[in-house]
Amino acid sequence: SGEKRRWTCRAPDFPILETTEVEGVRYAVALLSLPDGLPFGYHRLSINLPGRSAETLIISAPHSAYTPEKNDDSREWGIFIPLYALHSDRSGGAGDFADLERLMDWTARMGGKVVATLPILTTPPIPTYEPSPYLPGSRLLWNEFYLDLMRIPEFSRCPEAQETIASSSFTREIRSLRAAPLVDYQRQMALKRRVLEMLCRCLFAEHSARRESLSRFSRTNPLADDYACFMATVEKQDSAWHRWPEHLRNRNLNQDDYDEQSRRYHLYVQWLAYQQVQELSAGARQKVMRWYLDLPLGVHPDGYDTWREKDAFVQKVSAGAPPDAVFTAGQDWLFPPLHPERIREQGYRYVIAYLRHHLQHASILRIDHVMQLHRLFWIPHEMEPGQGVYVRYPSEELYAILALESHRHQAIIVGEDLGTVAPEVRPAMSHHGLHRMYVLHYELADEHGLRRRIPRHCVASLNTHDMPPFTAFWRSLDIAQREKLGLLDQSAAKRESMQRQATRKSLVSFLRRKGWLGKSADSFSALKACLAFLSSSRARFVLVNLEDLWQETNPQNVPSTTEEYPNWRRKARQSFENFCQTPEVTDILSLVDRLRKRRGNSKREH
Repeated sequence: SGEKRRWTCRAPDFPILETTEVEGVRYAVALLSLPDGLPFGYHRLSINLPGRSAETLIISAPHSAYTPEKNDDSREWGIFIPLYALHSDRSGGAGDFADLERLMDWTARMGGKVVATLPILTTPPIPTYEPSPYLPGSRLLWNEFYLDLMRIPEFSRCPEAQETIASSSFTREIRSLRAAPLVDYQRQMALKRRVLEMLCRCLFAEHSARRESLSRFSRTNPLADDYACFMATVEKQDSAWHRWPEHLRNRNLNQDDYDEQSRRYHLYVQWLAYQQVQELSAGARQKVMRWYLDLPLGVHPDGYDTWREKDAFVQKVSAGAPPDAVFTAGQDWLFPPLHPERIREQGYRYVIAYLRHHLQHASILRIDHVMQLHRLFWIPHEMEPGQGVYVRYPSEELYAILALESHRHQAIIVGEDLGTVAPEVRPAMSHHGLHRMYVLHYELADEHGLRRRIPRHCVASLNTHDMPPFTAFWRSLDIAQREKLGLLDQSAAKRESMQRQATRKSLVSFLRRKGWLGKSADSFSALKACLAFLSSSRARFVLVNLEDLWQETNPQNVPSTTEEYPNWRRKARQSFENFCQTPEVTDILSLVDRLRKRRGNSKREH
């Protein structure tokens, strides 16, 4: 609030707890108790000693992240589909914000309360374009690729844009994009940009209330204006920022460094994205729906964030994972990690900013690779993953920021804790009130059905975007696919097939023992039984992958592949209009809805 409080303390008021010596320097740890409690928030503490002063950040935060009321025993369900994969008869080759709004409306009518998708953040600049939603250009801005052109007010006042969209060449391009099985991001964005540039010119052609609104947005959101300057400079330099002249690399941009029309365009589309995302989140809350957003672990090294917050990132290092039983060579995720000491010195400015960017709209926020709060694997450039090292992060401070921001925005925090995680991570998540993930794919055991009981504070699902769809898993199609892609040799594929057969047999036995599966054990019957099992559990949320309901067999992403598989580009096999009326889809979701709303049914879960 800007209020200042002052105290005078004597040395006995803060006794020395311990002393230590590091590299020849002696340090003492003392406990300083403040006379009054602090309100929740971020405070600056200054200590003035004779001949010396120091300042630090104090994070006064709730003990745990936000959760609904303790007596709220509701069990909600929702659906998941990547926004780019969602498409309809009105969209132009990939889903957009209007399609997402229609999906929210339909889910609400079916009884669902949650809609989840992959990150929808801005992509890296064109010279280093990357379609992965987990390698965005920024964690601070939304992706204009998903704008609904028809909803933009300038469209009704721009004859040039109307004539362009109505032209035979434009409609032919749209039909071609719609018919393609894969999303062509660059081709579609080029088409969309033609129209957006026309709308931008119409706005700036005369003074209006809308133009004044954009000016206010620019003044109150300097980040968006800075991003527009950055993108306009990228286009003028036609190269990644690492190859710019030194003064540009050091964020010293002036009007001669970029084209003003380009800057206006990028500011305009960010303003539009801000408005449409705001309308989406407001509409979701009005329907009592939860929008489940996903916060990626890193950003593209050539993107806006690494230029703007260069000091917060470690140069010439990538984050990744060490070799393990699945990825025997380890993993290099190609993005620079945050520097744990520098983000502390900055008062966690960047971390707080990207959390607030998401939490002002998300009712649920998933933290990708939640182990990042504790430690992250660093791989020096020009070295193999096996030569990397784990680096610790100030976890208690990061949990405090998560707890504080989640309470301020009344949003639930979900930590992605799948696979191999450090032993201290899950107890810390529980201690700080983060929801866990329960993915059936990871919980299957060869002999006993499931490894553990479904916890209450979790998001339960059959799989994730990095796993094969349920039908592919059930038929072992993913094993054959990985062998074909060279990710498994013949002997490894044979071992996995035998293990999968045993796992499938154990799951069938478990589901029959619990009364969810009858005599038939085909993939659709097993899918229905598994979803019924999850829905009957005490899990706070159950997410249904829409593509599972029409028995999709191709995954959205195959980890450790790049050009070998079209990751992040595959459209859903069924359009919005089709799956909304498909009995297999609606019948299963009706079953899920009934089981989620039935009280006292969780006793059958294990």
